[in-house]
Amino acid sequence: MKFDKNSKIFVAGGRGLVGSAIVKRLKDLGFKNILTPTRTELDLRRQAETEKFFAQERPDYVFLAAAKVGGILANNTYRAEFIYDNLAIALNTIDCSFKFGVKKLLNLGSSCIYPKFSPQPMKEDFLLSGKLEPTNEPYAIAKICAIKLCEAYNFQYGTNFISLMPTNLYGENDNFNLETSHVLPAMIRKFILAKALSEGNFALIREDFRLHKIGFNLDNEVDLNSQNSMIETLAKIGITKDRVTLWGSGKALREFLYVDDLADACIYFMENFSAKETEPFVNIGYGEDISIFELAELVKSIVGFTGEIYWDTTKPEGTPRKLLDITKALSLGWKPKTSLRKGITKVVAHYYSNLQSSMV
Repeated sequence: MKFDKNSKIFVAGGRGLVGSAIVKRLKDLGFKNILTPTRTELDLRRQAETEKFFAQERPDYVFLAAAKVGGILANNTYRAEFIYDNLAIALNTIDCSFKFGVKKLLNLGSSCIYPKFSPQPMKEDFLLSGKLEPTNEPYAIAKICAIKLCEAYNFQYGTNFISLMPTNLYGENDNFNLETSHVLPAMIRKFILAKALSEGNFALIREDFRLHKIGFNLDNEVDLNSQNSMIETLAKIGITKDRVTLWGSGKALREFLYVDDLADACIYFMENFSAKETEPFVNIGYGEDISIFELAELVKSIVGFTGEIYWDTTKPEGTPRKLLDITKALSLGWKPKTSLRKGITKVVAHYYSNLQSSMV
């Protein structure tokens, strides 16, 4: 089913990493009637607000990319927010899509839905076959509920709600807050800042602090007019001119997918497949994993930092391995296009470009 270029499309979370990539891809394809309200304009956690929006706008198609996301620290610290916010977003968006006659909804989940010690690579059938990773269990439970909600509505009401489960994502519009970001954007930023320190480029560091939050209650403490203050602030989070500190041992294995590849997958499945063909859901990944140690060395080389890496083994590193089995997606005609090196190189170049353009 090819949806008409004049269709009204609601991209929930359209300003985030995934949502913005979907919006960009839709615009490239000629879609113009795209709804991307900000969180201030529409809080999907609020049922009344969500119902009012759907009643007024009557979208034809919905991409559910809105979520509260973060790395290990954020997931383990804000456990109540991660389960409540993500449950509420899913419940309200999916229910309103049914109530107001949405033709098709695509729900985006996460690879964290699988058990901590799941066989690798992880097949769709492994869902609910074991205990979840404790540090992100609240988020995972919310995402599992969204899958089951789509299944239940399809079964009872005959809706066409499909779900895709992407692996770890990265891209230009990522969250680079060092307290709440995922491993790859945090790593990219740390090496860029360490390189700037080694070169004495405090203008770039100052601009970086202005554009991105540091986290750890340090944003209001740092004096951007003082080089010593910036050096001390970075040292508190393990960044010096000679060394970058990273969490864990580096032995954990992870898979990463460039977000534009996921955007292509979302539109491909929205246009070409129904709930019956994709049930219960489809894994979307790159199909290969890499150790965090190797990832750090790759990012370090792309950025050009020449110092050392220190691994803080007192810190958690999550599930030992997470690799999705993407056999089902491949059999349905989709495959990733962007290598990890190429994708990271794009993100690093974009990060520098933003810093330099804002410094002019």
